Amino acid sequence: MVSKVTEGVKVTVLTEYQPDYSNPGQEHYVFTYKIMIENRSEHTVKLLRRHWLIYDANASVREVEGEGVVGLQPVLEPGDVHDYVSGCNLRTDIGKMAGTYLMERVIDGKQFRVIIPAFSLVVPYRLN
Repeated sequence: MVSKVTEGVKVTVLTEYQPDYSNPGQEHYVFTYKIMIENRSEHTVKLLRRHWLIYDANASVREVEGEGVVGLQPVLEPGDVHDYVSGCNLRTDIGKMAGTYLMERVIDGKQFRVIIPAFSLVVPYRLN
């Protein structure tokens, strides 16, 4: 589990390898990640966009950008937490992801980026 606070917004990430959906013989490794976004600021904020960089052990980098998260643009009042689960596939058994969320303070429309801390995607046997 990794966490990072940016401008009062805390992002925590938990990952899990999905062996039932993976096929190592075909270089297909599936991971899920649970993201918890906690608004520790004094202002209501809205998540507008996401931007991801996905790295694998072959030095391949993919960039993913889009509106919201899993089809939503959540609004978080001070103290609110929004969590969601998403997934990623890699061609190697180890990799990492990192990124940012574009957020907006509802009161004045000020936009700011919240850092999604880098997190590892590793099949369990590689951890020994």
